[in-house]
Amino acid sequence: MVNLFPLLATTHESEYAPFVLTGVLLTLVVIYLASKLGGELSRMMDFPPVLGELVGGVIVGASALHLLVFPESGAVASDSIIMTVLQFIGNLTPEAVTSIFASQSEAISILAELGVIVLLFEIGLESDLRELQKVGYQAAIVAVVGVAAPFLAGTAGLMFFFHVPVIPAVFAGAALTATSIGITSKVLSELGYLKSKEGQIIVGAAVIDDVLGIIVLAVVASLAKTGEVDVFNLIYLIVSASVFLLGSICLGKFFNKSFVTIADKLQTRGKLVIPAFIFAFFMAFLANAIHLEAILGAFAAGLVLDETDKRKELDQQVIPIADILVPIFFVTVGAKVDLSVLNPVVPENREGLILAVFLIIIAILGKVVTGWSVFAQPGINRLAIGVGMIPRGEVGLVFAGIGAASGALDKPLQAAIIIMVILTTFLAPPLLRFAFKEPVPEVTKEVDLVS
Repeated sequence: MVNLFPLLATTHESEYAPFVLTGVLLTLVVIYLASKLGGELSRMMDFPPVLGELVGGVIVGASALHLLVFPESGAVASDSIIMTVLQFIGNLTPEAVTSIFASQSEAISILAELGVIVLLFEIGLESDLRELQKVGYQAAIVAVVGVAAPFLAGTAGLMFFFHVPVIPAVFAGAALTATSIGITSKVLSELGYLKSKEGQIIVGAAVIDDVLGIIVLAVVASLAKTGEVDVFNLIYLIVSASVFLLGSICLGKFFNKSFVTIADKLQTRGKLVIPAFIFAFFMAFLANAIHLEAILGAFAAGLVLDETDKRKELDQQVIPIADILVPIFFVTVGAKVDLSVLNPVVPENREGLILAVFLIIIAILGKVVTGWSVFAQPGINRLAIGVGMIPRGEVGLVFAGIGAASGALDKPLQAAIIIMVILTTFLAPPLLRFAFKEPVPEVTKEVDLVS
């Protein structure tokens, strides 16, 4: 986590404070332009806007325009076009620009961390626990296989074939586990299969997949902080993450009524959304206090408040806040990726390119096999179920961003993960349409998977 206090000292006590603020404001202009233009172009091509934000970040970042670069990625102040502009308009010394660059980068990193916390809070609000209870054991089995298969194959393959150290291999393997429910749900709806047997299993498994993925992320991110794999510590992290999440949900049943009562009694602006964020940030703090990731606490807070009577109203009020902060995270993730490390012309880069190909193969096969974990369902389209679990989307990017910030991923491995996320997300819609090549039945039977 970024230490806020040195930043405050730098930005508020230093003579360069006005230039730091100028740099942050100009950087935010670049971030929002990149996110909006990228998102709109992505939407026009019928892809998720989040991919456009990621690609926009790649373009303005270290791979292309150098408008948004960070010292932790090896960049210096002279690499930043924004710093060059500030130096010109302020007639600053190189030492002053270096100081401003460090403070400005730290401020943007803090905003990006807040963005991912808000993102996980929003995902928690959208994960309906009541729907999880309805999807049944088949979806749960698909989800568990969909997490375990790519994680184990990816981690073992990276260590055995490429001699990647344990922590980076575990992190990259964990990045293969997530499934983007939004992308798959949209395609299923367009094809008319959302309420089919296959559609219900895919959507239910993707929701459970997200929950399992967040637990995996909390565990591997904590391992990255310690820098070593200790069996007892690993067991502690898995147990504590699971207990924290399940305990939060159970206690939430008692908390919900109190939350609604408090919100109803408040009379000033933000009477619903401010208490909600107080709860989300406090849960994030608790997760950090027991050596888990803050995002797990934010996700748990979202799951808890999802059960309140004011869920829909809260959803609407959280969306504008997410619209402001979440793009900073995704554009920043893209900006930190240096795609030049995958240039095959440079001999040293070829291993990174091979890593990307390996991760893409495991990402696809590791999800396709989930279709064959469904049993007692004669005539079911197993290929469609497996293909429906392929797209990684925003959750995969969260893994890449946190892995890079923690120092667990080097540039080639981080770039390989980003390429994997982009390609699996782009490939999933056409592959899903191919898997459902049979015409839609005239009467779509809804199946209660619990029975």
